[in-house]
Amino acid sequence: MKNDPRRHFSALQIIHHVLELHVQPGDKCIDATAGRGKDTLFLSQLVGETGHVTAFDIQQAAVDSTRTLLAENGMAERTSVILDSHANMAAYAEEGEIAAITFNFGWLPGGDHNVFTKPDSSIRAIEEGLRLLKEDGIMTLILYYGRETGFAERDALLDFLPTLDSDRYTVVEMPFVNRQNCPPIPIVIFKGR
Repeated sequence: MKNDPRRHFSALQIIHHVLELHVQPGDKCIDATAGRGKDTLFLSQLVGETGHVTAFDIQQAAVDSTRTLLAENGMAERTSVILDSHANMAAYAEEGEIAAITFNFGWLPGGDHNVFTKPDSSIRAIEEGLRLLKEDGIMTLILYYGRETGFAERDALLDFLPTLDSDRYTVVEMPFVNRQNCPPIPIVIFKGR
């Protein structure tokens, strides 16, 4: 019972569960912040052989890590990993064709903490992503922040999200209210009513 994963929920477990309920074989998805490739791999398993996942990162190390992980798991054929900002994702997808988009804001796990996502490009990426989502599509966000970085981005995103049109989007924030030391904040945006 001590090692039972149900005893300690993480933000990533929550987001993966939401994605698992939503993404179907054949879907097109975007991992807007590839990082080490775990979300890209997870999405590629969900979309199946007929679906496709496009992943973005601005760091070559992240792109390389993601490509390696996908190749090791036989998922390279159903994915594209692109060295570019998530703010430019609209150049790689058509409006209304994406079933799910996932973001992990912050820094590359195990990477340089001086390189991290920024409020302006992150808000622009969310806006672009919402246009790309099909009706009933979802966007998931995990806000990682702490140390000397991330607070400005967290605050900017938490100020921006309530401004989304409630006739078009439902935004659900799930903060960990009893965890210490800047726990990540999982958020889900549903497109449609």
